[in-house]
Amino acid sequence: MGRRTLNLGILAHVDAGKTSLTERLLHEAGVIDEIGSVDDGNTQTDSLALERRRGITIKSAVVSFALDDTTVNLIDTPGHPDFIAEVERVLSVLDGAVLVVSAVEGVQAQTRVLMRTLRRLRIPVLIFVNKVDRAGARPERVLREIAAKLAPNAVATGTVTDAGTRAATVRPHRPTDPEYRAALSEALAEHDDAILAAYVDYLDDTAPLPYERLAEALREQTGRGLTHPVYVGSAITGAGVAELVDGLKALLPAASGDADGPVSGTVFKIERGPAGEKAGYVRLFSGTVRVRDVLPFGSGAAPAKDKDKEGEVAEGKVTGIAVFDRGAARRADEVSAGRIAKVWGLGDLRIGDFVGVPPESAAERHFAPPTLETVVVPATPADRAALHMALTQLAEQDPLIDLRQDDVRGEVSVSLYGEVQKEVVQATLAEEFGVAVTFRETTTICVERPVGTGHGYEKDLDPFLGTVGLRVDPAPVGAGIDFRLEVELGSMPYAFFKAVEETVRETLREGLYGWQVADCTVTMTHAGYWPRQSHAHAVFDKSMSSTARDFRQLTPLVLMSALREAGTRVHEPMHHFRIDAPADTASALLSALARLDAVPRDQRQHAAEWSVEGDVPAARAHALEQRLPGLTRGEGALETAFSHYAPTRATPPPARPRTDLDPLHRKEYLLRVARRVR
Repeated sequence: MGRRTLNLGILAHVDAGKTSLTERLLHEAGVIDEIGSVDDGNTQTDSLALERRRGITIKSAVVSFALDDTTVNLIDTPGHPDFIAEVERVLSVLDGAVLVVSAVEGVQAQTRVLMRTLRRLRIPVLIFVNKVDRAGARPERVLREIAAKLAPNAVATGTVTDAGTRAATVRPHRPTDPEYRAALSEALAEHDDAILAAYVDYLDDTAPLPYERLAEALREQTGRGLTHPVYVGSAITGAGVAELVDGLKALLPAASGDADGPVSGTVFKIERGPAGEKAGYVRLFSGTVRVRDVLPFGSGAAPAKDKDKEGEVAEGKVTGIAVFDRGAARRADEVSAGRIAKVWGLGDLRIGDFVGVPPESAAERHFAPPTLETVVVPATPADRAALHMALTQLAEQDPLIDLRQDDVRGEVSVSLYGEVQKEVVQATLAEEFGVAVTFRETTTICVERPVGTGHGYEKDLDPFLGTVGLRVDPAPVGAGIDFRLEVELGSMPYAFFKAVEETVRETLREGLYGWQVADCTVTMTHAGYWPRQSHAHAVFDKSMSSTARDFRQLTPLVLMSALREAGTRVHEPMHHFRIDAPADTASALLSALARLDAVPRDQRQHAAEWSVEGDVPAARAHALEQRLPGLTRGEGALETAFSHYAPTRATPPPARPRTDLDPLHRKEYLLRVARRVR
């Protein structure tokens, strides 16, 4: 049997110790001689200067080590909620994950968000309760929290003695421990009728199932993401880490894939080298990629917000490959299915692209959209060009930054998840690109959706030589932008149809109120052009012939006319929230939620604790977070995550300035286009 490959994610709430656990695993595997410290800024995976200084992980990083016959590609991910997109990009390439929970702080809001996502995707998860050596560690309490708040089917694999001291040690449960066998049987019985029957018989004093049968069921259910073994220990002292390593080898499934099949992979990270060369981190699900191979790649795996870009395919020649081995990337001639590699040569590669043919899961996206936006202002006006170039490179590494260039005002906006991310962008621009910036006030990003059907039509409108008719219809939520034809494809050159479609998608980035238009069908109902005309001496005469430019400049006018007739409604982002708080604070909390336009959906009380779930406008989520400690004597816990877009109640609805030639104002648009034509 050959070597197994396990692509493993380390996930946690910030400060739970996942980077320290990564260091410990590398040390246990013999990759490093000394364990780095997050506080000292000398860890293997936090390579950015900003990461070392702030002591947090900002970008995912890949390291590799060997465990017997298994090669583990370990991906250390950010823990701060502002970088959740970085985490979500990694999920599609994992075979399994370790979710780290602090034995001091316990289950936190981000822990629950991560676990929900991992369970929804059926990614096998081992849970590691870290920091049992720290003062205030209460591993038994945290184990109860995990069962109550994270995973009902969690199974503790050991106990801690001397918790909260540097002498804390871990005693793994033994197969002969009756309490462990009972707990294991109870957890496994939910998804295995044979074990359920045997467990019931065992409660009636019949002989229990052989431990080998329980161990086999644990391996099978863990691999399917149904049951979650819980390990306890300390990444700093190493207590309990050997048991976790045994769990990685025994319980998590190895990567699968046919090395002789068609090439199929997903890009989850982009980085540039010192000379500006671009490398893509690719998880290969099938096939073998070799240096000098010419590969198709494209946006079949584009984020949900970019559904309208699906189907774009390019080709590139692979000029270099690096695979991960013993903590670092080393050059190789090829990489085969199941592995993660850095690939050079695919110049226009973007995060989320497929390589080769789209994986079967390419359409299954997990990106929560950023809900905040801010204008980036260079401290020195002369740095505008340098700022745009720098932000373009940052957007390659994080496409959800979603640059928005305003040529009218000479401004550029970026999309964000939170204020910490804004600070990181500011520091990165200063340190890596030498561009000092400030930011305007952060605002909430809305979307527009059509509320009816609208038509637009123009024929040979001066100075355009062409006919365009468009109809706009609303589409179901999540459908994206669909462009259709009600005219014969042969009625004019294909390049003109392509120009219309591309311009439709570009124009819909700004609707009647300036927000991106989502979920609609645009149908081309009329098409016409002036065939190529030449003078007697065979010189092409633009004044007598249609070009793609005619259709690119006419389409916005027609489309916005149709959109105005259809009408749009502004939708604001909504966050799902859950609050756990003392029961005697419920009344004050409900009053505060009403003032913040939040809608409670479900309320539960258990003993002295009260919980409420519901929806709150994203613009109010930060205010809710700030007010919660005062409303709950500091005992309340808030969990929020993007949920959906809902019609705004604001009158008038929020709007943002347009950045284009503004086809909503016909006269000014025609004047500006005419100037450009001349």
